[in-house]
Amino acid sequence: MQLQADINAQPAPRRQPRSWLGLLVPAILAFAFLIGLGVWQIERKAWKEGLIASLTERLAAPPMALPGASDWPQLDRAADEYRHVKFTAAFDNSREALVFAAASAFRPDVADLGPGYWVFTPARLAGGGIVMINRGFVPDGRQDPRTRLSGELSGPVDIMGALRWPDARHWFTPNDDPAHNLWFTADPASMAAAKGIGQGNGQGLDPGPDEVAPFYVEQETPVAPGGLPQPGKLVVELPDNHLQYALTWFGLAAVLAGVFISWAFSSTRRGGKNGT
Repeated sequence: MQLQADINAQPAPRRQPRSWLGLLVPAILAFAFLIGLGVWQIERKAWKEGLIASLTERLAAPPMALPGASDWPQLDRAADEYRHVKFTAAFDNSREALVFAAASAFRPDVADLGPGYWVFTPARLAGGGIVMINRGFVPDGRQDPRTRLSGELSGPVDIMGALRWPDARHWFTPNDDPAHNLWFTADPASMAAAKGIGQGNGQGLDPGPDEVAPFYVEQETPVAPGGLPQPGKLVVELPDNHLQYALTWFGLAAVLAGVFISWAFSSTRRGGKNGT
C-alpha cells in the first residue's frame, strides 16, 4: 500500500510541446499546393476570357459558305467550331435521331422549357455529302414526329447555323440507345451509322457512298412551321468564376501561413520558458 501511495504521489512527467519544426515541411507543401491551385485558376480565367471573346466573335460574324465534302478533312475544331455557315440541303425526316437535351450554356432560350430532346436530322448537300443538322428543341411528349408533322421541311432548304463537333463522352454519360432512337451525346457518326446513312444502300437520302460530315450544324434558320423543332441563335453565356476560386485558394494559403506562423511563435516561446 505504501509503495502504491508513493507511486501516486510522484508528479506526472511534463509533456513536452510538439516542435513546430516537425510540421514545417508538410505546412510548406500544403501552402505551395494552395498557391498552385490559385495560380491555376488565374490561368483558367485568362483561358476562359479568351474563349468567350473568340466564340463571341465567331458567332457574330456573317455566315460563310459551308465547305464541300472534299474540304472537311482540313477543318480544324479549334479554329472552326461555332463559325456560322449557310448552305442548301434536303432533309431526310424519316431518319431523324433524338439527343437528350441536357442544360446548355449556348441555348438559354430553352432552359426553362423542362426536359426535352434535340432533333438531329440528316441532310444531303447538293454537291454531295451528308451533314447531321440539330434542327432544335422539342419538349418531352413531342419527340414522336407524328405530333409535329407541320415542322417537317421537304425539298431543298436554305439553312443557316453554326458548326459544332461531337460531344465528349464522360464517365457518367449514359450509353446511347439506338434501338429506341435515343442518344445522350451529339455524335453524328454514331447516329449516321445507326440509321444506315452514308453506306451506299441505294435508297432515299444516300443512293451512293456519300460521306458523312465529322461535324454537325446547329440550325438557327429557318424556323419550322408550327415552331417545332425549335431552333435558336447560339449565345455565349459561359460561367467565369475563376477569379473567385483563385481568391479562395489564395485566402486559404494566407490563413494556413498565418496559423502556422502564430503556432510556431507560440511554441518557441513556450519552449524557451520551459528551458529556464
